[in-house]
Formats: sequence, C-alpha cells, structure tokens
Amino acid sequence: MKKLILFLLIPLSVFSQKTTMSFDSNALGESREITIGLPPSFEKNPNKKYPLLILLDGEYLFDPFYGALNYGAYWDDLPETIIVAISQNKKNERATDSGFKSENGLPSETGANFFEFIGSELIPFIEKKYRIAPFSIIAGHDVTAGFLNFFLYKENPIFRGYISMSPEFATDMETRIPEKLAAIKQSVYYYQSNGDGDIKKLQEAIKKLDTNIKLLKNPLVNYKFDDFKGASHYSLVLHSIPNALYQIFDSYKPISSAEYSEKIAVLQSGYVDYLVNRYDNLSKNLGINIPIRINDFIAIEAAILKNKAYPELDKLAELAKKNYPKSMLADYELGLMYEKMGDLKKALKSYQKASQLDEIGNLTKDMMMEKYDDMKSQTAKK
Repeated sequence: MKKLILFLLIPLSVFSQKTTMSFDSNALGESREITIGLPPSFEKNPNKKYPLLILLDGEYLFDPFYGALNYGAYWDDLPETIIVAISQNKKNERATDSGFKSENGLPSETGANFFEFIGSELIPFIEKKYRIAPFSIIAGHDVTAGFLNFFLYKENPIFRGYISMSPEFATDMETRIPEKLAAIKQSVYYYQSNGDGDIKKLQEAIKKLDTNIKLLKNPLVNYKFDDFKGASHYSLVLHSIPNALYQIFDSYKPISSAEYSEKIAVLQSGYVDYLVNRYDNLSKNLGINIPIRINDFIAIEAAILKNKAYPELDKLAELAKKNYPKSMLADYELGLMYEKMGDLKKALKSYQKASQLDEIGNLTKDMMMEKYDDMKSQTAKK
C-alpha cells in the first residue's frame, strides 16, 4: 500500500517527455507559451546530442510532428529529435508574428521582433538547457511557412532544414529564396508542399518558387517539392510531415536492401570505406554522431564475402574495435578473415578470444565456441 501511495505522489511530468512553459521574451515584450518535446532516451544518454526542430504554429503542429518522429525513431529510420513548438493561437498572433513590409518584403517591426525572439532568445535558451546537435530545422504552415524563409536571408543561416507547408510568401520571395539558396555555402535541406485543393493564389506562387529552385546548380541544396492530389490547405500537413522528415534525415536510416544491392554489393572494392564515409557524412551533414549499427556491419561483411574480398575483413575488424571495443565483433571478423583465407590456426585463436568477450547482435559465446571447435577439428585432420 505504501508503494502505491508513493507512486501516486510522483509528479506525472517525471514520466512525460512533453513540457509546456511560459517564456519571457524581451524582444516581444511579453511571455510566449512554448512546448518542449524531449526524446525518450534523453535522460538515459547524458552524452548524446539531438537535432533541434523549431515549430511555428506549435499548438497544432506539435502532436503530428512528435508522433511522426517517435514512430520513425522506434524503427531507427529517423533520429530522436528535440522539438520546441511556439504557440501562436491568440487572436491574430500568427499574422502579426509573420508581418512584413510589402514595399521591400522584409519583416515589419512585429515580424522583426518575432524573428529576434527565435534567433537571439529562444534558441540560445534551448542550447544552454539541452544537449543540441549542430543541426536545426524550422517548420511552419501557411503564413508562418512563408515567414521561416526570412532565416535564409541571413548570410549564415541558423537553420539547415526548412519545412514549408503551403506557404504564403512575403514580397518577391519566389525569386529571393532561389538567390539565397544558390549562394549558400553549407548543406541545406528545403522542403515545400501544396495540394491541388489548396488556395489557388498560394499555389501559383509555390509552383513559381518550385520552378526557380529546380533551375539551381548548387549541389549543397537538397530540395523536395510535393504536390498532393486530393489534399486541401489543411490535410496536406499530415501528408507533408513524414515526407519532409524522411527527406531531411534520409542519410540517417540503416542500410536498406536496395542500398545494399544497388550501391554496395556492386562495388569492386572499398566496402569498409563506403561504410566509414556513410557515417562521416551523417556527422558532417546532420551533426549526428552514433556508433555504426550492427546490421550495417553485417551488410558490409556480406558484401565482402559475396565478392571474396576477404582482406577487407581486417579493416572491418579495426572499425568494429573502434565502435564496440568490449564486444566480440572485431575478433569474430578477424576469425572469419583467417578462416576464409585458409589460416585455420589464426582463425581458431581469434574465435577463442571472441568467446571471452561481450556478446553483440546475433553473435554469442556459444557461436564462437562452435566456430572454435570447428577450426580445431579441421586443424587436427590436417
């Protein structure tokens, strides 16, 4: 009974990853409600850093984004991400926040204040309070989707990812955005969408921007446009969110069967280099540093065996030792190399050493001892 009472007295927030708070802004001269969504692993991994997603129209965009990211992270297709959603549900708030001067297409006084609030107050606060990777995304819908493009106007934009759903543009954005993307000097991910049931006036400008961006030659720009059939101004949001996230985080997902068949198995050499470069690019482009997945080791091992490039198993073993120093993976790969190359005595020793280390993936101590016994029996026959 005492245990039950203690459980009931623990605040529910201990078990929740969603927190809503008031943020006092000097730039806005008022408090603004923000909702913070932390990944399930945040407390368990004190050294891990997470990408940041800033949501405009947070009162209705938080839940669909949070659900999509958690679902993708469950299957390890999307990285766990910290979400910060800004509520804009007061009367006319989203319009004034996104305000701009029609004559020059730049933020008006209230729009400039909101811009300052995000870049100079909110993000520094989040970066100080939480472990943020050097990769941030901003997303919005309608007028806020247009507003988020102002961050691209800066010489060194603070966001690397832009999710613009049915945007309502400021003056000349259809030409200014491509100009900024053409000159950008760091990799950037840009997504925009509309539906054939969307507001006609918005569709014209969106498609004009799409045409202009597709003329760009800048290899640093990763661009995707969705024109959803049968989607309205509002329903297109639920179509857009997973598409945008999977576009931006495409390089995060594990090696797929298609990638293995089309890009890896067809290589003549350099299988381990492919794996190293894949994770180096993940770190460089998305600011995400994670150990190489066990299944990705298995995929590279399979390609090496398929193409009988057995010496590369030595490089794979070095990589395994770096990523999983206490596991049996490195010695298993060495044992496999020696076995395939006919040096059964060295294979025997490697499998024996592997049997004394931590199990990993589908590699077990029993499996290593079976390999050891097999090498021993073959050696005895010789």
